[in-house]
Amino acid sequence: MKVKVISVLEDNYMYLVIEESTRHAVAVDAAVPKRLLEIIRKEDVVLRAILTTHHHWDHARGNEELAQLFPGLQVFGADGRIGALTHRVTHGQELTFGAIRVRCLFTPCHTSGHMCYFMWEDDSPDAPALFSGDTLFVGGCGQFFEGTAEQMHTNLTQTLGALPKDTKIFCGHECTVRNLKFALKVEPENEKVQEKLAWAKQRDDEDLPTVPSTLQEEFLYNPFLRLTEEAVQKFTGKTDPVEVLRALRSERDNFKKPKERPNPQAVLAFDWGLFGPFLDKQ
Repeated sequence: MKVKVISVLEDNYMYLVIEESTRHAVAVDAAVPKRLLEIIRKEDVVLRAILTTHHHWDHARGNEELAQLFPGLQVFGADGRIGALTHRVTHGQELTFGAIRVRCLFTPCHTSGHMCYFMWEDDSPDAPALFSGDTLFVGGCGQFFEGTAEQMHTNLTQTLGALPKDTKIFCGHECTVRNLKFALKVEPENEKVQEKLAWAKQRDDEDLPTVPSTLQEEFLYNPFLRLTEEAVQKFTGKTDPVEVLRALRSERDNFKKPKERPNPQAVLAFDWGLFGPFLDKQ
């Protein structure tokens, strides 16, 4: 099982999972058909199915076009709002694509119909993979757009947190640096956060993805998986895990990006009135 990480849009990831013996493939969150088709041609594979984590356009907007291009293409998801949906899946349902096994894990909160996909191959030495959409990120978790802190707590501690620790985490967005900056605010003494943030900044500078991480690593630096840690509870002023999670998410939602310093030449231009003629035309 080979996973191709495909960067699209501003910070999204879609994935192409390839069964190497048959050269058949499954796409996860096929948002940009043109880019996906480029990878399919380059890898010389046959697209058999799309797994969609949730209905948001930046994860599902390519489904209709791909369904037209590939007659008979199967589109899986848990939400009727997903375009071109052919198979509505439920929690715990298992799918098979050649040697690739998939377990559907229902994680409502970011959206009410969010589904994660846990993948593995029997008798393979490779670690399993979790395609977590916008539920679990590297160093963070998704916003509670259509759900509650109670739901996200169940998602993170029971549904996803109980998976094998070597599970590779392939999430829906590249937001690792921002997540870890927040994690450092929560736990400024956490050396694992410091190390991962330095690594993620270097990857970002080189325009390289920070996925996958592993579930085991996430428990070391992701505050949303560290709800019983003293430092995390102290930061939130709460001790009940659900309340800690609720407070963390609220703080993360209000965690502002640092203001970018204006370009010095632009400041001088404004000072000298060089933009005046343009502004007058507005």
